Amino acid sequence: MNVRNLIIASVLFATPGIGAADTIPDTWSYRECVDYAYSNNISLKKQLLTQQSGIINTEAANAEWLPTLNFATTHGYTNYAKEGSNSYTGTYGLNASWNVWDGGRRTSNIDLNKVQNRIDSYSVEAVRNNLETTILKYYLNILYNREAVTIAENALELSKAQLDRANELMNVGKLSRVDYSQFESQYLSDNSSLVTARGQLQSSLTDLKQMLQLSLDTRFELDDFIPSDDIINVESLPDMLDVYDTALNWLPEIINGQLKSQLQDYNIKIARSGYMPTISLNAGIGTGTNSSDPSKWGEQMGNKLNEQVSVTLSVPIIDQKSASTKTRLAQIDKLNADLDYRQLQIDLSKTIESLFVDANNYIAQYNSGKMQVQSAALTEELTTEKFNLGLVNTVELLTAHTNLLSARMQLLQSKYLAILSIKMINFYQHNLITLP
Repeated sequence: MNVRNLIIASVLFATPGIGAADTIPDTWSYRECVDYAYSNNISLKKQLLTQQSGIINTEAANAEWLPTLNFATTHGYTNYAKEGSNSYTGTYGLNASWNVWDGGRRTSNIDLNKVQNRIDSYSVEAVRNNLETTILKYYLNILYNREAVTIAENALELSKAQLDRANELMNVGKLSRVDYSQFESQYLSDNSSLVTARGQLQSSLTDLKQMLQLSLDTRFELDDFIPSDDIINVESLPDMLDVYDTALNWLPEIINGQLKSQLQDYNIKIARSGYMPTISLNAGIGTGTNSSDPSKWGEQMGNKLNEQVSVTLSVPIIDQKSASTKTRLAQIDKLNADLDYRQLQIDLSKTIESLFVDANNYIAQYNSGKMQVQSAALTEELTTEKFNLGLVNTVELLTAHTNLLSARMQLLQSKYLAILSIKMINFYQHNLITLP
């Protein structure tokens, strides 16, 4: 295996499971989804290859300190037309060269590549983090849709019971055909809602499956898991400023912002090296032969053996503003990098503040929603009893049914939005995301 293939293989097989037959679970937990993505995601693999390329570039930068050595031979044929003669010549030489001083360009280039290696490493972590948070959103969306299907099934079951009851009342003359048609319409509406909910569940499963880049024939079902209500608690939220400070110290995107600014410092040094003189040392051993020389080939090789050594000092005087232009452009890139880093900090503060606002709002909505569901359920139960006694009309009963369904769906929505906000806050606090 050549070096290039060995490097690629080391990247692709560095993470357990890559390139090998992965064990597909019967049901997927959140952590199994994340681990599978770590092993198989194409974007992550490409970022790992980029990281490996950066390591090779650093090796090349270090190698610039080494001297060069080469062997050269030249052979020629000359014909002298007037003299009616010709000659064959050959030269042989072993040449070495070493750049003793280049204005500090090589040192700065090595330092630059080392910083780039760190950037590449943090970029890998950024891809992993993005996979983890994206899977969290998809996974929670599936759990939400799965519970929505259950709510829709219960609503349809209740509608069916009401429709059967309405049919009995109509058959004994206690309910008009018009009122019965309203129950029938409600049943059909709840049935359509169930079909829609099941479709949304299947669509959300497909979204996560495609995100994991699973094949079409892969069986994909989640664990039978419902998140606990215990985590939906305002008192459990950490201090917002503490979360922001923590995120500043570990988030790969933020660290890379600092490193990219540092990277430009070395680019400025490399550009300024164009103002500096360079010193190079050259040495060589050579010999040659000529067919017009009566000496034998071996004697000529020995007689013409020569050695040479030289030192070259090159001082830039006029370089068409090359060094000046490169330095000024590098300084502008440095300012841009500093601004980008500042923007990253601002964006992070906005994100974390929004997460805390959302978490507090959704937690409040969830707590309020629980009481609304209890109230709507009690109202629906009492309205049903009154309807059976003939004390309320059909519209009131169906309104109570609709209000209960709406309250349950609003509670479910606030529940999962609260969980997502809380889990994302934990993520920025550098805690491992877990479900359950």
